[in-house]
Amino acid sequence: MDLIFQDWGLIDYEEALQKQLDLVEAVHNDSLPGYLIFCSHPPVVTLGRATQPTDVFGWNGKILEVSRGGRATYHGPSQLVIYPIVNLKMERKGRKSREIVGYLRVLEDSIVRTLVNYGIEASGRSLQKNSNTNSEGDETGVWVKSQKIASLGIGVRKWITFHGAAINLKNDPTAFVGMNPCGFKTETMVSFEQLLNSSMTLNIEELKDKLKLSLLELL
Repeated sequence: MDLIFQDWGLIDYEEALQKQLDLVEAVHNDSLPGYLIFCSHPPVVTLGRATQPTDVFGWNGKILEVSRGGRATYHGPSQLVIYPIVNLKMERKGRKSREIVGYLRVLEDSIVRTLVNYGIEASGRSLQKNSNTNSEGDETGVWVKSQKIASLGIGVRKWITFHGAAINLKNDPTAFVGMNPCGFKTETMVSFEQLLNSSMTLNIEELKDKLKLSLLELL
């Protein structure tokens, strides 16, 4: 049985979080494989469990403390946010049950594979999180050379995942202002629109379709 897909559109962060928690309970109670959620949020900065005091210093908008891993990051309408509600108690796609690192890697790889369709070579760095002690921030996520296009931060409750990934789609100069996203300088972040070949236009619905197929296949 595959993950159930839902697109919530533009939704307040707090409402989306409550809906995720409701789905976590449903997956747990009914022993479901899980859900795959797409959405976007009005501008908000969320503080993960590893947030440092220097991560946010001049952001004037909403700030929320959340239970995901990782440091402070931005969510806004210029992004596509992915919330996989995956039952890790079930073995999937060659992964053992209760395997968190493998899940993170596959989540990154799904994004990487989608970017390849647009001529963008990227790499996931979840496996480097604890090995690169010289890094200024959290490298978990998807990178295009020295720039970060997608940030990852998950939570796990009853061996069911929630939270997920945020992909920067459009170039928004107001995003990441007054903060060090994931511990990095603002200019470290890059958008899909900035990387897209000048002869191509960004068709968000087409991108979502490709990403959905990749995620449902690999997760």
